[in-house]
Amino acid sequence: MSDESKAAEKVSGKAAEPPAEVLVSEPGTAEAAAIAAEEPAESPAEVEDDEEGFSIAGSLPEPKTTLLAVLATGVLALDVLTKVLSVAFLEGADPIKIFGGALYLTFVRNPGAAFGLAEGWTWILALIALGVVGFILWISRNLRSQGWAVGLGLVLGGAVGNLADRLFREPGPMRGHVVDFLSLFDPFGRVWPVFNVADMAIVGGGAAIIVLALLQHDYDGTVHKEKKVEDPA
Repeated sequence: MSDESKAAEKVSGKAAEPPAEVLVSEPGTAEAAAIAAEEPAESPAEVEDDEEGFSIAGSLPEPKTTLLAVLATGVLALDVLTKVLSVAFLEGADPIKIFGGALYLTFVRNPGAAFGLAEGWTWILALIALGVVGFILWISRNLRSQGWAVGLGLVLGGAVGNLADRLFREPGPMRGHVVDFLSLFDPFGRVWPVFNVADMAIVGGGAAIIVLALLQHDYDGTVHKEKKVEDPA
């Protein structure tokens, strides 16, 4: 190879090399890259949690149907059990005094409503109970207030308990007599009408619902508050 060709090759090799300032990174670029490498990237799980939290915060609370069903089932089970025991051990027996006479266990077959009211209206009371049960089940789809769930659960369990007596006890369907066995201060209900567990649940649940309504708490979880109008003077 001639000296001229060697010289040309050296010149072309130098021209092909990039400038020194191009090989050196710009000031601050290396530091920024190091900081970015040290900072952990947001994981997909964290992003998913953020999105999930946003969707939960923006949605309505779940209906309190589970609480309603649990309370109603508990009341119904307790009511049925105590009535079965009353028929087995109290019917035809003398009243049993407990708590020093504050409460008596006695036995009564009641053709009327709670606490012995509306005697002779058995079939009408059965229809009313069916309406109450249907109405509670209908509004339970939007039941988001825990207080209302407790009150309605007690009413539902008590209503179904007494309704079962009217449907399945003697003298026949829609005319069955309700079993009562609790009497206050007197063995024969002369101070306060004889009642049962279902009656207590209906009264307690109804009182809770009345209090919530007076406090302007709706069954769907909304609370109405009166706005105070300021006097411009």
